[in-house]
Amino acid sequence: MPEQLGSLHKAGSTKMTQTIITTAGIDTSKAKLDVAVHDRSERWRVANALPGWRALAANLSKAGVTRVGIEATGGYERGVVEYLRKAGFTVLVLQPTQVKAFGRVHLRRAKNDALDAFLIAACTATLDQPKTAPDPRLAQLAGYLTFLEQIEEDIARHKTRLEHIDEPGLRRIVNSDIVRLKARRAAQIRDIAKRLRASDDLAMRLNLVLSIPGIGERTALALLIRMPELGQVSREEAAALAGLAPFDDDSGKHKGLRRIAGGRSRLRRSLFAAALPAAFRWNKALVALYARLTAAGKAHTAALIACARKLLIYANTVVQRGTPWTEKAA
Repeated sequence: MPEQLGSLHKAGSTKMTQTIITTAGIDTSKAKLDVAVHDRSERWRVANALPGWRALAANLSKAGVTRVGIEATGGYERGVVEYLRKAGFTVLVLQPTQVKAFGRVHLRRAKNDALDAFLIAACTATLDQPKTAPDPRLAQLAGYLTFLEQIEEDIARHKTRLEHIDEPGLRRIVNSDIVRLKARRAAQIRDIAKRLRASDDLAMRLNLVLSIPGIGERTALALLIRMPELGQVSREEAAALAGLAPFDDDSGKHKGLRRIAGGRSRLRRSLFAAALPAAFRWNKALVALYARLTAAGKAHTAALIACARKLLIYANTVVQRGTPWTEKAA
């Protein structure tokens, strides 16, 4: 096959086969896509629309490309990612920080759309194959969840605005907006849950996560949609993906504080919102954990991070085992 190179062992008795995956990179903008093939001269520019995606898929297939890297660009990449995945390509969505760090390591300072495409292709070629195949159902629901999160951000802004308004007429307007947004938020949660429950396997996973005290429907939806790997990764991997894993900061004699970093910020915010009431009332295990950590001198924030991480680990465990949460006897 053209994707395989055969080579002979020195002794001439053993034939070794090395599989080479041809990789392309895509630099995305609202109107166009710049495409480049790693370690080759091929490059194209197509429209970021259905006709352009069709031409792109045909060009990639002709070039023997099987894996494509694309940088997340505020949603402009979603259409082409979905189209290429349906066409059978392995598509890796890279975070901008990954590509930027890769460019710094290789001292690549020049920047334009074509060079960015080559850089994304080179970065993608170094990455491991994803362990979990993307679930198109959850990818579609992610858009609805993002809209829900934006509604919640609007509610928070209106509440902040209300703190600085004294005029009764204006306060009535803002309060009316808050009531309207809260009703829309509740309707959006019901709609997302209904869409998710349309699939039996996702409905089962949702029920498993909801069995954990302290996790309500809003948090459960965020867990399933923002972390499709739930139940398929270790507890350490799950914590790292959510940005809840504490990392060392030691060098020589310096012993720094362990801090969380990176990860999926929207999922982390949802877990923080659930961890506070869970650690004070709803989940006995977390109530005990929070009390133990604060008694040992840990700050409130550090204890809350530990509780959020535990909630995530509990959710990962129940999905992994396929059995609901059971409260341990005291």
